[in-house]
Amino acid sequence: MSPQAKIVLTASAIALCLLRPATAADLSPTYNDPPAFQWSGAYVGIHGGTAFTRMPNPFAGRNGFSGGVQAGYNQQMGSAVLGAEIEGSYLGGAEHDVRGGKIKEKWRGAAKAKAGVSFDQTLLFGTGGVAMTKFDKGDGVRSSDDWKMGYLVGAGIEQGFAGGLSAKVEYDYVRTPGVETTSALGGSKETIGSHELKAGIDYRF
Repeated sequence: MSPQAKIVLTASAIALCLLRPATAADLSPTYNDPPAFQWSGAYVGIHGGTAFTRMPNPFAGRNGFSGGVQAGYNQQMGSAVLGAEIEGSYLGGAEHDVRGGKIKEKWRGAAKAKAGVSFDQTLLFGTGGVAMTKFDKGDGVRSSDDWKMGYLVGAGIEQGFAGGLSAKVEYDYVRTPGVETTSALGGSKETIGSHELKAGIDYRF
C-alpha cells in the first residue's frame, strides 16, 4: 500500500471516530427542566377563621368566627414576590373590654401590601396596611364609635397547586386607636388590639 493511501485511510478513521459521538449526541433525546412555578398575576379568593381578643386561646367563647373575601395582585421577580391585596371580613362579634362594659367587632375592610419569598410552589410572606373596623356596643355600653381606622401587620404561608389554585394560612394583628365609648361610668377612649387567624383559598388568573 502506498504511503498516500495509508494517509487517506488514517485520516478517514480519525474522522469517523470524531463523528460518532457527535451523531450519538444529536440522536439522544433532549430533556428540558419544567418551568418554575409563577406567583405573578391577579387573584380572588375566600377565607375563614376566628377573630380573637387575646392570646393564647383563639377559640375562647368571647371570640368570633370570621369569614370573607379577598382580591389582589402579585408580581414575582426571581424568588421575591411583591403584591397588594384588599379584603372584607365579617368578624362574628369578637368582644373587647372597655370602661363600664364591652364592645363587639362586626366587620372589617383592609388594604394591604405584601412581600414574600418563593420556594417554588411555597410562598412565605409578610403583610401590612390599614384596616377599617366596625364596632357595635355590647353589654354595659350605651354608645360606641361606628367605623374606625387602624393599622394591620401579619404573616402567612401559601401553597400553590396546579390549575391556578392555592391555599394559605395567615395571622393578622389589628390595632385601632381612639375608639370612643359611653357607659354608666362615663365616656372613655380605648386602643383596641385584635387578632385574626384564618385559612383561605385563592384562584390566580
